[in-house]
Amino acid sequence: MLYKSKNPHGGDIYEGGVRLDYSANTNPMGTPEKVVEAAADSLKYADRYPDPYARELIRSIAAFHGLPEDYVLAGAGAAEMIYSYCQAGKFRKAMIVSPTFAEYELGLRAAGDTEIIYHIIPADDDFSFNSAITFGILKHQPDVVFICNPNNPSGKLADPALIKEIIGVSKKAGVKVFLDECFIDLAEGESMTWFLNEHPNLTILRAFTKTYGMAGLRLGYVLSSDGELLKEMSKCVQPWNISTPAQAAGVQALKEEDFLKESIALIKRERRYLTDGLRELGLRVIDSDVNFLLFKGPEDLGEKMKEEGILIRDCSNYTGLGPGWYRIAVRLHEENEELLRTVREVLGKE
Repeated sequence: MLYKSKNPHGGDIYEGGVRLDYSANTNPMGTPEKVVEAAADSLKYADRYPDPYARELIRSIAAFHGLPEDYVLAGAGAAEMIYSYCQAGKFRKAMIVSPTFAEYELGLRAAGDTEIIYHIIPADDDFSFNSAITFGILKHQPDVVFICNPNNPSGKLADPALIKEIIGVSKKAGVKVFLDECFIDLAEGESMTWFLNEHPNLTILRAFTKTYGMAGLRLGYVLSSDGELLKEMSKCVQPWNISTPAQAAGVQALKEEDFLKESIALIKRERRYLTDGLRELGLRVIDSDVNFLLFKGPEDLGEKMKEEGILIRDCSNYTGLGPGWYRIAVRLHEENEELLRTVREVLGKE
């Protein structure tokens, strides 16, 4: 839990007065019904410790990706995997492709005295990844590079050829790659899991949080062919870090193919609706490939929306952004109508 420190993320709906939360970018369809049932049914075993090896869950994840079971390490959410990766890696120098998820920096700083280099993707090109990243790797020679694809908060999905190039160049240079693919299923992007066999420098982060609406259960995992790395990561957390309900929910979630298809169709439709609506109000909106949008607006827009009971993610604390940048989730149509109506009122364009 946080203790006397500012929450750097969205989703804090607990102070009251929030009627719509657009600050947390989880699946707009929520949690699949059968996943909720699986988690609830597991509570009859609440008197027992969870399986410290998460055996059934690991088997399910490995089968889902067509990988060996010893390529998989699971934990209590993507954030725990980031922190344990940083602690196990003991990196002297790290490069973060920014603006991006703040937890990479926080994990590195918690692990020790790591020199952090920010490779800033400019707003001029709508935060699109390009080959300058590989030049940055060769120039700075970091121990590790952190990349989020699709990126958060831009929602941009990188060209698979570029990601392959980055992984290959990094391998030759002796650089590890931490590739965050937590949103890739919702973007229908190409995962780099098939690269793992011949690239032990690659670690892929995945989570159930966004795709299956399981933020409250805390379940994520990494995929890597570097067994020694995974062993060191596992030493950084306590043995029962994945609760029994989370394990049961994860096993069921991987069976929810129809739910995922419906989610993707909904996101595509509503993302277009929100993008067009915000642009009609004169706001700069970055084209997104996933279930959230980054846009530029007045610097006081976040506070004014909060006064109306709607939380949007203030992105001014992202390295490479600044005041006036905001991220919103893609939600259900009636909610999206209410969001646009409220933004219109706040901007005085009714």
